[in-house]
Amino acid sequence: MEDKTVLFETRGAVALITLNRPQALNSFTRQMHHDLWAALDRIEADTSIRACVITGAGRGFCAGADLAEFDFAPGPDLVKRADPGPIIEQAFNPTARRLMALRVPTVGAVNGIVAGAGVSLAMTCDLSIAASNASFTLAFSKIGLIPDAGGTWFLIKKLGLARAMGAAMLSDRISAKDAKEWGMIWDVAPEGEDVVAAALKVAERLAAMPTKALVETRRMLRKAASQDLDAQLDEERDTQSALGRTHDYIEGVMAFREKRTPNFKGE
Repeated sequence: MEDKTVLFETRGAVALITLNRPQALNSFTRQMHHDLWAALDRIEADTSIRACVITGAGRGFCAGADLAEFDFAPGPDLVKRADPGPIIEQAFNPTARRLMALRVPTVGAVNGIVAGAGVSLAMTCDLSIAASNASFTLAFSKIGLIPDAGGTWFLIKKLGLARAMGAAMLSDRISAKDAKEWGMIWDVAPEGEDVVAAALKVAERLAAMPTKALVETRRMLRKAASQDLDAQLDEERDTQSALGRTHDYIEGVMAFREKRTPNFKGE
């Protein structure tokens, strides 16, 4: 398994995905994107999986794109060969879209250095928990680019304009503490606590909850900033009506009325 760029295992109802290029701080190659998609395919196909944790091997979570994938050799067509657009379109954007649409909640276990599109990946997860010594650096402005893989979208929604501007333009290191305070991540694991273990605890809680309701909650919260109240009210009504036909809704209400713990199935 050590030669695979992405490792996959299940812990009960939780899938654990580990980015596995520790020698390169888990920076993404094209192959790594494809291996991640294969892991997501397994989650989509296995209904016994009810939540997912994403982490990185070694001392870093993800350092974004592996710049060795870009062709900067001197010679003809250098500008064309070094263009980051194709790998964004063919790899990073599909990864962001797939994670945003995954049928189960995602928890990031941010275990160390995070840079570039790795910051976007951490923000793509529904809830991210960072190790106390983790640090985030957008880094794009240092090489003449903009935040990608959804970075500009997430930064505004999570940090607000002023902090998003500072983080993106200055590319200063952001501590785990500040990342939590600013809303970039959900939480910081207590000092000395293994961040993967902390993320698994949260994922296990989510896995025992009504999966469809969680995913619809995620979808509606993301839409709230881009449509007016009347449209949101209508969509809330329609979504509630659809969820009202699920097993977990009936089970949740019956358990509440009978004063017992509900047995949600994700259905």
